[in-house]
Amino acid sequence: MSDYKILIVDDEEHIQELIKFNLENNGYRVICASNGMEALKLAKSEKPDLVLLDLMLPGIDGYDVCKEIRRENSISNMPIIMITAKSEELDKILGLELGADDYMTKPFSVRELLARVKALLRRTSTQAIDMSYKFDNITVDFEKHEVTKEGKKIDLTLKEFEVLELLIKNKGRVITREFLLDKVWGYEYIGETRTVDVHIRHLRQKIEVDDKCPKYIETIRGVGYRFNVGD
Repeated sequence: MSDYKILIVDDEEHIQELIKFNLENNGYRVICASNGMEALKLAKSEKPDLVLLDLMLPGIDGYDVCKEIRRENSISNMPIIMITAKSEELDKILGLELGADDYMTKPFSVRELLARVKALLRRTSTQAIDMSYKFDNITVDFEKHEVTKEGKKIDLTLKEFEVLELLIKNKGRVITREFLLDKVWGYEYIGETRTVDVHIRHLRQKIEVDDKCPKYIETIRGVGYRFNVGD
């Protein structure tokens, strides 16, 4: 039995049971919720390692559940994969902007879902290098996955931290959007480089003095991004 605990949030019983059956067959511990209120209670009390979150829920919808998780300090870094029947690009972008780490649309391949779950959990649990990096008044602790600005903690999602870490560890080099997608998301996200742009925009809002005129994360037009702070 795996040490990983996964929370499934879906009001369609057959979907919930399908995912639960396959996760348990792959060694995961599973808890389930059928509505948003129940999901938030379980997220806070059980602190699962990952949440599979449907958007169309009775009462509190998946968007609001995601927002509440990101607002709650004790669970704000909890990895979230949104699962929904909605497939429009704007729905995906909104989900990512609210802090989701990944997005799948129904109908989905169970094998692909399992692969994404495994990849996200692997990135979450991988031991970070025992070191930190400081630039100006910002400190990035790679071991604790923590960023502080003027001594105050900055709340970053898992993906935001991983993007920042990758940029820092390649400082001075131009990093393409495709490279970021491959290294941070861990699978092909063909044609969806806006995913990277959304996370870069959020990072700038949190660490830059002026996110409209960024000092640290430079856009290289038509290519990608470069981290510009030296040692």
